[in-house]
Amino acid sequence: MNIIGVIPARYASQRLPAKPLIDLLGKPMVQWVYEQARKARRLDRVLVATDDARIERAVKAFGGEVLVTSAQIKSGSDRVAAVAQSVPCDLYVNIQGDEPLIPPELIDEAVDALLNDRDAVVGTMARKLDSAEDLNNPAVVKVVFDRRGHALYFSRSAIPHVRDQNDHMRWLSSAPVYKHIGIYVFQRDFLLRFATMEESPLERAEKLEQLRILEAGETIAVGTTGHDSIPVDTQADVERVARILKSSSPKSVLSKDSAHGP
Repeated sequence: MNIIGVIPARYASQRLPAKPLIDLLGKPMVQWVYEQARKARRLDRVLVATDDARIERAVKAFGGEVLVTSAQIKSGSDRVAAVAQSVPCDLYVNIQGDEPLIPPELIDEAVDALLNDRDAVVGTMARKLDSAEDLNNPAVVKVVFDRRGHALYFSRSAIPHVRDQNDHMRWLSSAPVYKHIGIYVFQRDFLLRFATMEESPLERAEKLEQLRILEAGETIAVGTTGHDSIPVDTQADVERVARILKSSSPKSVLSKDSAHGP
């Protein structure tokens, strides 16, 4: 089975313009993501899908593979679908372009989550939430899933809701609360169909495109992991990631026992 890792890299960003090109210890951020993805055992190929010539030049400068896609594409998944239209493959892994610390093992686990589930058309990952601060943080997406590992719902709210419990640490210890890690593995046929589907009501409400999949009655396989990744959305995130990259063992920072970094 052929598997391609695709890194959507859009130049425009409301909070961090030219985010893929942000310098991290002498390398553009997209290069860190690319190099991490190349270490994944499950991927046969990695390419960057961008809408901008400046990112295209940067990727070619470090020897990466890049495909220029339309600037009119709105979401990362739609950009991956554009790749699927011109680069045939069995599975496509949507690897977020703003996660320079993504562990290669996490990518492999996401692929396995889909390969090991005959009913699913998409695979993704989740990690046990252990931060009371993150519980009610809408930027930290939560997911609940059934005993087979099939997603039931994704939300920016705290789910499951623990009735009669106001202490957030006790909340976390008394219920299975999982943080969703935004990596997606798509079957090709479904990815192409997904790109033609209209935005769904729940997706519109939560601003989470994976809800479009659930509302269509499709199955998302959710694997669990001890690995974590830190998305870069603010200048503070840039500084935090730079500190981690300077450390002697950035991998340990993202382990289960030190989820929150320095």
